[in-house]
Amino acid sequence: MKRSLAALAPGHQLHLLQGGVEFFAAMIEEVGRAQHEVLLETYIFDFVGAGADVALALLHAARRGVKVRLMLDGVGTPCVPADWQQRFEAAGVQWHVFSPLGRLGLLLPSRWRRLHRKLCVVDGVTAFCGGINVLDDFHDPQHGRMQAPRFDFAVRVRGPLVRDAHQVMRQLWWRTQVLRRVGERDLVAAWESARLAGKDRSGAEKASSERRRDRPAAKAALVLRDNIQHRRTIERAYLKAIGAARHDITIANAYFLPGGKLRRALVHAALRGVQVRVLLQGRYEHFMSYHAARPVFGTLLEAGIELHEYAPSFLHAKVAVIDAHHQKPWVTVGSSNLDPLSLLLAREANVVAVDGVFAKDLQARLEQAMQQQGRRLDQAQFAQRALWSRALDWLAYGLMRFALALTGKRY
Repeated sequence: MKRSLAALAPGHQLHLLQGGVEFFAAMIEEVGRAQHEVLLETYIFDFVGAGADVALALLHAARRGVKVRLMLDGVGTPCVPADWQQRFEAAGVQWHVFSPLGRLGLLLPSRWRRLHRKLCVVDGVTAFCGGINVLDDFHDPQHGRMQAPRFDFAVRVRGPLVRDAHQVMRQLWWRTQVLRRVGERDLVAAWESARLAGKDRSGAEKASSERRRDRPAAKAALVLRDNIQHRRTIERAYLKAIGAARHDITIANAYFLPGGKLRRALVHAALRGVQVRVLLQGRYEHFMSYHAARPVFGTLLEAGIELHEYAPSFLHAKVAVIDAHHQKPWVTVGSSNLDPLSLLLAREANVVAVDGVFAKDLQARLEQAMQQQGRRLDQAQFAQRALWSRALDWLAYGLMRFALALTGKRY
């Protein structure tokens, strides 16, 4: 019987990476050792600073004969600079923009289904998954130079789930190539691509079968969200873990607007004595992301849930840890926010693991951020915030609900 994509499997090596400095160094090192294939998917690819370093690593790999395939989202990365297009094409880097917006842009609700996952697989042996875009930690395309790095995480994985990541990335690549060629009316080439997709067996898959002898005991799985087979998989993984929590739940989420099921699960956990803490974006970044979430904060605060705002820089993490110091630790690192865009519309990818060492490492970093760099929201002060602020919150919340109605989704 075929193993479910979200089923936890033993035999994984997990290494937590905090911020772009650690993540890019690790990924560039793996790409530099690649012999067969590099697959990379990202929402944003910004060719400044560390982003240019990643692009150069892809170029060097392609020049030495490695198959390099790069998938970028049409909203996060609407265009690749002309000079980099030329360099990619000269080196043999294959790249594709997922779902370009076209003339009407985001006016079409169908265009809200974005490629938001951040995945990289090297030689079918090593995978990276997390919330970190290919974007320099100290540079923001909208806000310019930043004094402190983004707060974000990724995980480097070796083990069975790497093959799952490799498979789903290859499938998406070939589907987009078929659709592009059909759109160009090259039906013969489209049919040939579809036929060959199932037969494409590079040296990467051979390498993935060469398991290391020092197999650790960590159990992990790749958990996806898409609009076909895995519509609620990430949300269900959270709900199951929250429902099983017995001691503590720690969440860091950039765009935190949980739906009714998630809110009730967190409230019920707090009411049965579980310590629930959430680290939130404390800096104003976008009107909708900042204001639309705040109408639900009151309910969470009333239940005794701690809400902490992170302000030194932009918080971009999408991670959670449950019962890290107890018998059944649970941890997730990935691209999925707990908001309607991630849980109802976008393609997302999280790694879920049951591993005490990994869970304790992540929890320690989150606790340090809350205690040293966070500001805890006071229930009374939050309830008494200015009338104009509350009006903006409810306006944003209403606009969000209206937008969801246009998509036919319930949240």
